[in-house]
Amino acid sequence: MTLDVITSDALAPKHGFFCRAGGISTGIYAGLNTGLGSNDAAENVQHNRTLVADHLGVTLETLGGVHQIHSPSVHIVTPETVTERPKADALVTNHQGLALGVLAADCAPILFADEKAGVIGAAHSGWKGAVGGVAQSTISEMIKLGAVPENIIAVIGPCISQANYEVGPEFLDDFIAEDHDFTRFFTNGTGDRYLFDLPSFVLHQLRSAGVNHAEWVGHCTYADESRFFSYRRTTHRKESDYGRMISAIVL
Repeated sequence: MTLDVITSDALAPKHGFFCRAGGISTGIYAGLNTGLGSNDAAENVQHNRTLVADHLGVTLETLGGVHQIHSPSVHIVTPETVTERPKADALVTNHQGLALGVLAADCAPILFADEKAGVIGAAHSGWKGAVGGVAQSTISEMIKLGAVPENIIAVIGPCISQANYEVGPEFLDDFIAEDHDFTRFFTNGTGDRYLFDLPSFVLHQLRSAGVNHAEWVGHCTYADESRFFSYRRTTHRKESDYGRMISAIVL
């Protein structure tokens, strides 16, 4: 089956927000599960990741990644460090031929590029990472490699939409503690529940950091089971595990 890959015209470097179609995993992982931390058969995950690398025109060994922990930590990728998997949630590089990949299944994947400077980045941003500043940290590390904020393009891939992201009052309290203005990213849900707008919040963080252009490609991971894995959907169904989708960019 052909890979289902979403791209953005705003990003010049080769990239893709890879959906779940096209891989060899089965069952609850059916499709292109690229999650090394999932309980899927390791050989299936490696095969799926090889399909992604082939699509990007790189080898599996030059597809960098991290052990994601919902943090603002950033891994600087070089030919010497590309095979490392440190605990972090973002990667940056200015080396040609290296790909950067992050995993998500409701959280917001973000791909970055300053084409003029030859610097790219990738970040995994759930709500904890977003509040913690993973987008800003990624931009800061790109600047250290020569990027200029005004030239950085940032694109958010498929993630959970506000209509399906129900949270409790303590969740809202955490955001208000950071900035009372963050209440604008919430609407009332049922009873004491709220609905949180993750993509809009991440866009706000990106624009506040001074990037030239920030956009969301759309698509709710929770709502469209045929195209996307979803941690929250899996949790609601009390399934044992879930697949992860990769978003990647290569310089």
